[in-house]
Amino acid sequence: MKKLIGMAITAGVLSLAIGAADTEASSYTIQPGDTLWKVASSNKVSVANLKTWNSLSTDAIYPNQVLRLTSPSAASTPAPSAPAAATAEKASVYTVKSGDTLYKIANAHATSVAKIQQLNNLNGPVIRVGQKLKVSGTASTAVASPAPAAPPAQVNATTYRVVSGDTLSKISRSHKVSVAQLMSWNNLSTSNIRVGQVLKIQGGTAPAPSPVQVSNPAASSKAGQVLSIARTQLGVPYAWGGTTSSGFDCSGYLYYVYNRAGITIPRTNTIGYYASSFTVASPQPGDLVFFKNTYRPGISHVGIYVGNNSFIHAGGDRVQITSLNDSYWGKHFDSYKRLNAMR
Repeated sequence: MKKLIGMAITAGVLSLAIGAADTEASSYTIQPGDTLWKVASSNKVSVANLKTWNSLSTDAIYPNQVLRLTSPSAASTPAPSAPAAATAEKASVYTVKSGDTLYKIANAHATSVAKIQQLNNLNGPVIRVGQKLKVSGTASTAVASPAPAAPPAQVNATTYRVVSGDTLSKISRSHKVSVAQLMSWNNLSTSNIRVGQVLKIQGGTAPAPSPVQVSNPAASSKAGQVLSIARTQLGVPYAWGGTTSSGFDCSGYLYYVYNRAGITIPRTNTIGYYASSFTVASPQPGDLVFFKNTYRPGISHVGIYVGNNSFIHAGGDRVQITSLNDSYWGKHFDSYKRLNAMR
C-alpha cells in the first residue's frame, strides 16, 4: 500500500514540474537592456505578435515585466489533431494595395515577413499592387506533378513624361502605384527625377527588384526591419521638428523608424545621434550616414544607408533616397556610423 502511495506522489510531482516548465516556456521576464525586437528574435516570434499577445500599444517595455510568448488562445485551447491525410490549411488571402510593404502587411495580420515570404515563395521584399498574398495557412503537403511553367504575362506599357514640379511621390499617387514600384520599373537607384524624363508606369514582365532593394536582409534582422519601415515613408513631406508620418525632419525620421523597428532610441538631434553611435569603415544597410556644414557648421544632417552608395533621409522637401555621388551631399559627407543600440 505504501509503495502505491509513493508512486502516486511521484507521478503528481512530475506532472506539476512539466506544467511549470510549459508555463515558463510561454512567458518571459524582461531583463535590463532588453528590447521587443531582442525578445522576439531570441524566442522566434515577431514583434507584432508580442504586441498583440500582450496588448502593447507601443514598443516600450520595462525590467521585470512578464510577456506572453504565445497566443492566449493557443495557451488555453488544445490544438486539434491533424487529419490522417495531409491536406492544405485554408489560407487567408490579402490583395496588395498602393503603399503596402511586406512589413506593413505582416504587422496588420499579426504575422511575420518571413512567414508571408515562405507562404508565397518570395525571395525578396518586392511586391506589386494587385498581387494576392497568403497571410496565413500552410502550404499543401500533398505531392503533385509540377505544372509546366507558363510564360510571363505581358502587360501593355504605360508611360509618363515628367513635368516641372513633379516628384516620384506625386506621380505614384496619381497613378495609384507605389514609389518603390516606380523605382523598380525604371531601374532608379534614387528618387531624383528630371523634367522631360519618360517613366514606365507598368509594363513588360513582373518588375525585377530595384537596385535599391539591396542585400535582402533577413526580415527578422534589425536592419531588415529598419529598412522596411524606412521605405514606407518615402514621399512624406519635410517638417522641421516632425516625428510622424505627416512630416519629418532628419533626426525625427530616425526616431520614428528605429523605434517602430523595435530599437528604442531617444528623441534627440543629429549631434545627439552622432554621439550615441560608433564609426564603421564598411557600412551595412541600416547604418547611419552623417553630413556636415549643410545649414550650420559641424554635424548637421543624417540619413540611413540603404546600400549601392545610397541613403534614405528626410531632406529637401520630403523623405527620399539619394545617391552619395550627388554633387551636394557628396561634398558634405562626414562619416558612416552605427547606433550603439544596433550592437
